[in-house]
Amino acid sequence: MRILQLDVNSIEYELIKPESKVYEDSAKKIETVKNAIALLVTIENGDTNESASKAITDAVKFAKQQKSENIVIYPFAHLSDDLEEPAKALDILKHMRSLAKQSGINVVDAPFGWNKRLSVAIKGHPLAEQSHHYGSADTHALKKPARKLDISIVKKSDWSGLHERDHRTIGEQLDLYSFQEVSPAMVYWHPKGLTIYNELVKLMREKEEEYDYKEISTPLIANIALWQVSGHLDHYKADMFIFDSAFGEVGLKPMNCPSTILIYKSKRWSYRELPFRTAIFDKLHRSELSGVVTGLFRVKQMTQDDGHIFAREDQIGGEIAALLKMVKETYAVFGMKFVAKLSTMPDDHMGSEELWTRAEATLKSALSENSIDYEIKEKEGAFYGPKIDFDVYDSIGRPWQCATIQLDYQLPLNFGLEYTGEDGKQYTPVIIHRAILGSLERFTGVLVEHYGGKFPLWLSPIHARVISISEASNDYASNVYSKLKSAHIRAELDISDKTLDYKIREAQMQKIPYIVILGKKEKEKGLISIRTRDGIQMQGERVEDFASALKEKITNRAAGLELKK
Repeated sequence: MRILQLDVNSIEYELIKPESKVYEDSAKKIETVKNAIALLVTIENGDTNESASKAITDAVKFAKQQKSENIVIYPFAHLSDDLEEPAKALDILKHMRSLAKQSGINVVDAPFGWNKRLSVAIKGHPLAEQSHHYGSADTHALKKPARKLDISIVKKSDWSGLHERDHRTIGEQLDLYSFQEVSPAMVYWHPKGLTIYNELVKLMREKEEEYDYKEISTPLIANIALWQVSGHLDHYKADMFIFDSAFGEVGLKPMNCPSTILIYKSKRWSYRELPFRTAIFDKLHRSELSGVVTGLFRVKQMTQDDGHIFAREDQIGGEIAALLKMVKETYAVFGMKFVAKLSTMPDDHMGSEELWTRAEATLKSALSENSIDYEIKEKEGAFYGPKIDFDVYDSIGRPWQCATIQLDYQLPLNFGLEYTGEDGKQYTPVIIHRAILGSLERFTGVLVEHYGGKFPLWLSPIHARVISISEASNDYASNVYSKLKSAHIRAELDISDKTLDYKIREAQMQKIPYIVILGKKEKEKGLISIRTRDGIQMQGERVEDFASALKEKITNRAAGLELKK
């Protein structure tokens, strides 16, 4: 049995049509439930009521901890390819429902056997999304024949039939990235896609240098004792890639904070040396269930623009203010607005209420002083401290939770972190976890759909394509192309024998910002003609002036394609 457990502000589903011979009738076609624990359940071959009982016991315990008012049991046959027979699966689901209803929590039964339209608004705390597997993996393995090498999986994932604005469709059209079945839910970055990725990293590295961060890197593999000390192993083991090695049981790191803490612990610290701000762009690996990955939006290998600040208590306000300014400046680059959400102390929390009250007051003060409107999310903070999450809105009004700022009092205690105060005594620092863009893979997907593939100049994989009208101007086109490349303009050259209309149309399909068109007239005068992807035309330009204007717009990350005269 595999379960994707979600702590949601709301879940809504609409029954479309039955998709199984065994299905439950329902007069109610649309259901909306607020403040719920949603269990997306896949019943696998060989599952029993015993494993179902364990799953419900765990879910009810978590629901009570989170003060959730409802549990939604939602049949979801997409987390495994080893499904139980429908009739048997329905019996096990009925057992789960019956047991859940005995807990005193309201239970909503999503009908079995239907094709449904699903919409969820997931809460922002660290345990809001958890994958669980109940039952013996060995038992399931015994029921299957020995697996033979299947060379048919050595192929690209098929994204045909998606909406034209979907980032997977655009990514394929623009040759940005692909997904290969031998590495499920992991991105294969093509040259143009990696250019976008690298530009985002460059942007954040510039910001971090401006705000005095020190970039670090740590090993991708560590003994699982590291995550046992941090406390993450109790909550994230099911989502980790764990395997045996010569130095014990090890795992690919799913988050950066524990290993970053080891760098802090490698020396003694004085109060004068704090805050210590670290930035890291290491790869992370999370063993998401195959049925919940969606292109770039949910992957098993990712990079975050991760940061951790080790600070004294009296420095928290200033650090939060600087982070809020950093968030505002970063999203202004993309022309994206956001809404801030302050999550307060949950019932199950670490530390005194006095400490929480002071920390929450600090966050509220920083938000107000930076003129940032915010919503209060009562009791949705992490168990280790309050936090601010940001919903960023794209060009068609969809919200995406990206940036986050979290105060952490728990990990410094778990790892015994200290610094020497002005009075010579030892004190425990606080850790501020922060990500501005979040997962770079996910944020790239957001940007692809935000811009519809028409990236601003600085972010465009190709700045300009140089096109010759005829063979007679090929040599001049090659010369102009070389000059643009020498000026560090990302340029392409098309001196093929295709028609001019075809060359222009092809460049426009690739959404290249500038098309440089060169024929006999341009060659004789030593000038260039320019056409933007939006149809603006400029003639009689010097290539040096064009390159200089592009460099200025790229350096400033300016919007729009108009060039100053």
